[in-house]
Amino acid sequence: MSGWNYHVTHFVTSAPDIRHLPADTGIEVAFAGRSNAGKSSALNTLTNQKGLARTSKTPGRTQLINLFQVAEGYRLVDLPGYGYAEVPEEMKLKWQRSLAEYLQKRQCLKGLVVLMDIRHPLKDLDRQMVMWAVQSGIEVLILLTKADKLASGARKAQLNAVREEAKSFLGTVDVEVFSSLKKIGVDKLSQKLDSWYRDIPPATEEDGIDE
Repeated sequence: MSGWNYHVTHFVTSAPDIRHLPADTGIEVAFAGRSNAGKSSALNTLTNQKGLARTSKTPGRTQLINLFQVAEGYRLVDLPGYGYAEVPEEMKLKWQRSLAEYLQKRQCLKGLVVLMDIRHPLKDLDRQMVMWAVQSGIEVLILLTKADKLASGARKAQLNAVREEAKSFLGTVDVEVFSSLKKIGVDKLSQKLDSWYRDIPPATEEDGIDE
């Protein structure tokens, strides 16, 4: 049972880069992944809200950093999807810069959830995200999404293979399976978020988060 009620999570703001985010206080846990990895669906499943994070049939539509508040001083962050084919190269590079900047400079960032389709994990940009986080001393949870697409034996084999490969990152990198459709792994995700949110106190009222 989760120690937090993620069902009361609500949208706070969107920002094109870290300069437009609220004050760097409290604790943030960010979600990142390729545009078709099921990131919005995972956030909606975690919070039991169908429309919290917008899902789109056109991958790459989420171009902003979206912040959601779980409780005062505790936030979930939906980072722009990456790996999109249909956008200009210049825009891809701009998004990559904003992702790197957020991971490397945002002091209140405690954990990063990197979502990957269980059938196609650890592509180059996935590895880059994990490496940026590890180099910044941020703990990572790799979430292998769409787990319902594989039979249980194949799912277990893929989980073990990715766990083995994750050791090469030389950081705190956990790996779990997840399915928004079948609600697989929601408890594991909640428990990991709980542990990250427990580690440091949230922003105090004196620190006030800017509106």
